[in-house]
Amino acid sequence: MANPVVIMRNPAETAFIERFAAEKASLPGAAQARAEAFARFEARGLPSKRIESYHYTDVRNLMRSVAPAAKDAVAGETLKLEGFARHGFSNGRWQGGDSSAGVTVQPLADAYREGLTPGLGMGQASDVVVDLNTAFARDGVVIRIAAGRHAKLHLAFSENVGAAASILPRVIVEVGEGASLMLVATHEGTDGIAYQVNEVVELRLGRQAKVEHIRLNLSGDKAMVLSSVAATLGEEAELQTMQVSLGGEVCRHQVFVTYQGENAKAAIRGATMLKGNQHHDSTLVVDHAVPHGESRELFRTVVDGSAHGVFQGKIIVRPHAQKTDGQMASNALLLSDDAGMSNKPELEIFADDVVCAHGATCGSLDENQLFYLQARGLPRRIAEALLVEAFLGEVIDTVSEESLREMLAGLVSDWMQARAIS
Repeated sequence: MANPVVIMRNPAETAFIERFAAEKASLPGAAQARAEAFARFEARGLPSKRIESYHYTDVRNLMRSVAPAAKDAVAGETLKLEGFARHGFSNGRWQGGDSSAGVTVQPLADAYREGLTPGLGMGQASDVVVDLNTAFARDGVVIRIAAGRHAKLHLAFSENVGAAASILPRVIVEVGEGASLMLVATHEGTDGIAYQVNEVVELRLGRQAKVEHIRLNLSGDKAMVLSSVAATLGEEAELQTMQVSLGGEVCRHQVFVTYQGENAKAAIRGATMLKGNQHHDSTLVVDHAVPHGESRELFRTVVDGSAHGVFQGKIIVRPHAQKTDGQMASNALLLSDDAGMSNKPELEIFADDVVCAHGATCGSLDENQLFYLQARGLPRRIAEALLVEAFLGEVIDTVSEESLREMLAGLVSDWMQARAIS
């Protein structure tokens, strides 16, 4: 008789199993979805480098312990965005916010108790990190934009903890037919504390809906941040989603987009600035499941010190998804000899009438351009700052709101100025 296979679990995996057994009876609603998600985690464990999509970010090795759930805290000062209805979150818990015409905001727990099912925005994708959020998320919001309405919302997350803690918010956004939404999520956190974030945002776009989503990562310098955006696109829907990232010690931002209606469009972008020993992984899967879809992906990464950047992008074109147009690019600048970047763009095409391409570049600043600027009296560090700001500006300039563009450009400028005087 063959010996049974024994699964060796690390302390974090064991802690998750014990925690779910202790908490599952008190978790609000969505019991079946939670149980199914946790069963998938229990069968697979935390993703390691043996899993292709996590090859460069070994979560199992990086997460050796599980911090206790964060307690409520008084939110600290956060960015203010003029003209946006603001909703504050303290350690992942919704603190209420401004009203906006045509918008309803409901606590996640209430929506779950009423029968809302999490995970629909994942399409055909399955991810263990998202499964953990599905299993454990207690708080967050469900945002519904009525058909034909327009809204501008700011989700201000303050991760203000005094000790290591885990934070697992979930945001589900349902955008009605012909509606439009500009959604900005800002994450600011305490430096010097190794807190853990696992955040999921689901975007469900109806027919002809339009969403511009921007996530700004200013997390604490010791934080481990796992963030996921899962979107489904209805017929003729348009999505723009972007992350601008400066914070965190270990970060992975993943985007899953599934086309459910024809003639939909998606633009997925990222601007990342890394220094010291930071590690940042941008991973995306774009699933063209129906014909006549268009996708554009552009990621720019600047790496300094001993930091390491990762880009993994996959465009899937299903057999019947003819007339698909997909273009993907990742470009990285390395500002030091110890900086590193891993690029892995992929195409999986099962249809024959498509236009798809991908590309990736990685290199240092152009010495001829630097010489030109220095010859006109600029110190080298200032010349480098101008070139880096222009490099990242091609992503940031796609933001439609002028005041937001200026704020993001200011953060890039501040990051480079700090480097110039360091």
